[in-house]
Amino acid sequence: MKEIDVFQGNASLRQLVIMQDPGVKPNTYGLPGLPAVQTLAGATITFALVSCVVALIISAAAWALGNINSNAHVASRGRIGVLASLGAAILIGSANALIRFFSGISIS
Repeated sequence: MKEIDVFQGNASLRQLVIMQDPGVKPNTYGLPGLPAVQTLAGATITFALVSCVVALIISAAAWALGNINSNAHVASRGRIGVLASLGAAILIGSANALIRFFSGISIS
């Protein structure tokens, strides 16, 4: 597969893009208290996932009760709640991998 050069030989534009990079890289030793912040972030993820489980249970119950009682409005709200809580749980659970992927941080 042939690589495509987006600059098409425009050396001044290429140099301008290279000069815009400040060269700052993430590190784990720059801030005092970083382990405490990481612990807090982990606890927040746990709290958010537990909240998603509770929302899933309540939404599934509303969906079931809406279907049993032939109440389409409650059933549709329950269905939306189930999908929203599952989507939120997927995003929260994969947040660490998504941030690492899009920021280009490599694990050493």
